[in-house]
Amino acid sequence: MEIPLLRELGFIVCAAAGMALAMRRLRVPGIVAYMLAGLLIGPVLELVTVSESVDRIAEAGIALLLFLVGLELSLEVVRGLGSIVLVTAGVQVPVTFLASAGLALLLGFDGMESVIIGAALTFSSTVVAVKLLEQRRELHLTHGRLAVGVLLVQDVVVIITLTLLAALGGGGATGVTAAMGEIVRAFGAMILLSAVALLGARWLLARHFERVAASPEATLVSGLAWCFLFILAAEQLHLSIELGAFISGVGIAQLRAAAELRRRVQPLVDFFVAIFFVTLGIRIDVGTLAASAGPALALSALVLLLKPLTVLLPLGRGRVGARAAFLTGLTLGQVSEFSFILAAVAMTHGLIDAQALGVIAMTGLITIALSSFAIGNADALWAYARRSRLLQGWEGEEAAPDEGREDHIIVVGMNSLGRRIAIALSERGERVLAIDTDARKLAGLPCELMLGSAESLRVLEEADLAAAKLVVSTLQIEDANNLVTYWATRYGVPASIHAYDPSLSDDLRELGAAHLMVSKHEGIRQVAGALRSLGVID
Repeated sequence: MEIPLLRELGFIVCAAAGMALAMRRLRVPGIVAYMLAGLLIGPVLELVTVSESVDRIAEAGIALLLFLVGLELSLEVVRGLGSIVLVTAGVQVPVTFLASAGLALLLGFDGMESVIIGAALTFSSTVVAVKLLEQRRELHLTHGRLAVGVLLVQDVVVIITLTLLAALGGGGATGVTAAMGEIVRAFGAMILLSAVALLGARWLLARHFERVAASPEATLVSGLAWCFLFILAAEQLHLSIELGAFISGVGIAQLRAAAELRRRVQPLVDFFVAIFFVTLGIRIDVGTLAASAGPALALSALVLLLKPLTVLLPLGRGRVGARAAFLTGLTLGQVSEFSFILAAVAMTHGLIDAQALGVIAMTGLITIALSSFAIGNADALWAYARRSRLLQGWEGEEAAPDEGREDHIIVVGMNSLGRRIAIALSERGERVLAIDTDARKLAGLPCELMLGSAESLRVLEEADLAAAKLVVSTLQIEDANNLVTYWATRYGVPASIHAYDPSLSDDLRELGAAHLMVSKHEGIRQVAGALRSLGVID
């Protein structure tokens, strides 16, 4: 029993890795590469069929993806989105849904299939948009923030849609009254679960995460335990496990530990999501896919034109600058990974057939591929739009670009030396970002704070390492100091490192450290002297 499962997983993982590597030179997004890998080892070569065990693993991956999305949805983020994001999503979501569902009806699909297709094509890809914005270092710019805001609103609508699907497909309701009763029951259960998650996270998890903050492994396991606890609760309440995972993430998102947990969960989610999309590709029938080409092309054209337009117009009304509005619309002009999830759930509940699934899958592949190419060439497309005067008479005003952190000093390790350095530099008027894995060590510092391990490149990138003017590490951890020095050197940022053991000095100098603090007691004076010699401070 175990050997077939390992064999299937082996084929799936190897195919995903091989296809992703092969498609990397063409800048094909991972989702597209994974689905192509599934098509290759499934319908084309017939090497793998999806067993129930692999299906469960893929389902767990989607639950973890929703957990990760929930971790992004803190109440502070929601309050900071602004009315323009809500208005934009409020226009884009219903207009895209109605247009897509209407076109599906014209293409010959029945009422329920058209509704599912319309819902599936409504949402844009968080994975594709955020990954490409990160690569272009544009997440902090106006259009990056607007795109992420609209995506978060869409994610909430996705959860509501999944709840509706679970109620319609899993409740056994036969009449309109029974169906409405099932929907009301599902939403009541969702509200109850949300209240438990928010209150439980505040009164139980907050203290627990503070106690285990120094252990990244304990933080990860605690977060996953909370996630699966709510998955079990959702099953007992006859809700989708994806909903339970999302709600558990929203609860943790209100805590300081959320950022570190996001970084820890991300690699795990990437692995399981790859399995999901490969298995989705395996399920697609090549014959059905070929027959779906016509409808998929028509729906793809609609998505690629309508989504940017329905984002562009509300932003213009909201006085957003023409360039920011244009790039926001361009960023959101594709089908979401959640579209495949919705289609898979709908097919499981018998709401759509293989042909509708094929249409959604092909539309997703086409729009993600073309949209990724467009985002990669956003500057050229914007230059063309400006030359062509496509946005002549635009009502919005260009805002000054928000460049995020710049010319700041990153101090890693809030031991007694690190705290004194962070405080002293802040008192000099420097912009300081303090990083530590223990929230208690960050408490009371007069500067920006970040919870996380500096051994992670993701943490250093979130700290805007490339724009920093100095990195200081007071850690007494050899590997961490080496990694901080290495990445600072790669980004051309001077590094002042605590050489707590003189035997480590040669290695740190070889890695490119600009300055070494050999004596802990002289650390502040030495850092100040190094800053002056480097021209960082007067």
